[in-house]
Amino acid sequence: MAKKTPLHTGSKKSPAKKRKTPVGKEKTPAGKKKTARSPKRSKPWNHVHCFFFVVGISFALTLFISLTLYLFILLDIPNLKSIKDYNPKMTTLVLARDHKVVKEIFEENRRLVSMETMPDLLSKAFVAAEDARFYEHPGVDVWSIFRALFHNLRAGKKAQGGSTISQQVTRSLLLTRKKVYSRKIKEAILAYRIDSVLSKDEILYIYLNQIYLGEGAYGVEAAARTYFNKSVKNLSLGQAALLAGLPQAPSRYSPLKNIDIAKKRQAYVLNRMAEEGYISAEAARKAFKDHLFLNTDRDDTFDSGYYVQLVSNYVRARYGQETLATGGLVIHTYLDPVLQQSAMTSVQRGVAALTGAQKKGKNPQAAMVVMETGTGKVRAVVGGVDFLASQFDRAIQAKRQPGSAFKPIVYAAALEKGFTPDSVFMDEPISLAGASRGKTWEPKNFDNSYHGLTTLKAGLIRSRNIVAIKLLQEVGINRVAGMAKDLGISSKLKPDLTMALGSSGISLLEMTGAYSAFANHGSYRPPVFIEKIIDGHGNILEENSSGKIRVMSEKTANHMDHMLQEVIRQGTGRQAQGLKRTAAGKTGTTDNNMDAWFIGYTRDFLAGVWVGHDKKTSLGKDASGGQIAAPIWLDFMKKVEAVKNE
Repeated sequence: MAKKTPLHTGSKKSPAKKRKTPVGKEKTPAGKKKTARSPKRSKPWNHVHCFFFVVGISFALTLFISLTLYLFILLDIPNLKSIKDYNPKMTTLVLARDHKVVKEIFEENRRLVSMETMPDLLSKAFVAAEDARFYEHPGVDVWSIFRALFHNLRAGKKAQGGSTISQQVTRSLLLTRKKVYSRKIKEAILAYRIDSVLSKDEILYIYLNQIYLGEGAYGVEAAARTYFNKSVKNLSLGQAALLAGLPQAPSRYSPLKNIDIAKKRQAYVLNRMAEEGYISAEAARKAFKDHLFLNTDRDDTFDSGYYVQLVSNYVRARYGQETLATGGLVIHTYLDPVLQQSAMTSVQRGVAALTGAQKKGKNPQAAMVVMETGTGKVRAVVGGVDFLASQFDRAIQAKRQPGSAFKPIVYAAALEKGFTPDSVFMDEPISLAGASRGKTWEPKNFDNSYHGLTTLKAGLIRSRNIVAIKLLQEVGINRVAGMAKDLGISSKLKPDLTMALGSSGISLLEMTGAYSAFANHGSYRPPVFIEKIIDGHGNILEENSSGKIRVMSEKTANHMDHMLQEVIRQGTGRQAQGLKRTAAGKTGTTDNNMDAWFIGYTRDFLAGVWVGHDKKTSLGKDASGGQIAAPIWLDFMKKVEAVKNE
């Protein structure tokens, strides 16, 4: 008969040994008395005494250190009393006029979404994959810890983790990821505490919005958009299962990098859901076979870089970088994706036609601003030929001389003072006092020709410099500067007669906006980019509406509108002809052809174009505003007409 192995073994009892007489003591024979008493000696410590002494001291120190550490941990644990205390870093969204996202700004790409919005099977997929006993344990699952320990010892490596969903929440939300014992103790204590103050659904809500799921996505909503380009509420079972498989190793299981490994992990999650009774085996098989429709093309369909940059700079300046990057703002803009793409295409095409065989690095730049004529809503901004190559915004940040594009402001001030389009000035060579003593200034017309008696109308249509200078003398520098200010030009203007020729640096946005008064019967429409801004809690931080400011009489504006129409019909802006709708505008060219401008409008849209080099050099002998800027404007406006006629 085989001998049974005992559950545990111990040593057998030994026969009693004869007790030895202690050292220093002897037995006294019977009937005899002690005659003398030997002196009492202290007992020396043997190895047993030393052992127990060291153990006692160690126990006391361990107890003291443990109590101290426990108190330290309790004092250092962050507080989370209710779901209201959950305020994670969220993604700021910049929306176009069609409410589509054109830019996400974030430190952590996260969009909060309620449990009601999530598919029911999504949360069950995560529970099945990460913490099957989630609804049973009090935050820490001792059984799972021992089970994971057993598997890891058997595998000889860390094959399983024992962290519950509550522990993962504390690790992700409230603690550092540094692997030290104090953090693990904090994690367990805080997981238990969270489980006692929050409901299971509240913990799950935090978890599903907080967890990192790879590719820069935090939470299920950001992950759904990252991997499938859809909201989490529209996920299929197969897609939900794939997301639920990511937390263990987001990079390894990313379907955008390792589709085969991701599918194996998806199969594991679906099987776990079937085992837990959340879905049938048949539903699991079907979900595994379903197509995932991965989001493989995540690039913007149009270049809105300059527009978004302007909006971001505004929000950063007003609300701070932290609010912009982590506050979960929703910024509704007036950006029109179709017009933005059309404007960019027209600018790039125009510059390509101009550069021809010029060497790389010496190609010119161009910019365009597009506004709704009647509202001032800015629909497109092109600050350069390529945003990725240069983020300097030549439509907003650059201040260049507008040349003759400034003249309509002089004319408007003159009409307001009592002049009429038929008022006459002598177009002839003149000599004026220069900027310094003893020097003279002898301005000339662009083509070096003079036409004698010239009406204001003819002077504007043919952009006669002498007429504009004499008109400024009559009207007064201060009056013209005041008109420019009323029209939204905040750039500092030179307080001399060169103002008539556009000698002061002004942004394209300022000049384009100024023309809105001519198109709107004397009411200036300030350019507006943002409709409203909503914070992460749904509160409206600001809401803008297009407004108007009366800056000139309707009669003056109508005269200006008529003269600017004639500029295109028979003047310097003839290259802008070709639209079905009535158009008006003005060219601008600076000395040595360094800057070329055209600002024009139809009943629907007002657009300004600038072309030039960042380093102020000539664009070429015949590179006037009419020759190179007006065609870009026309190309864009034709695209707009084509879209409207579809």
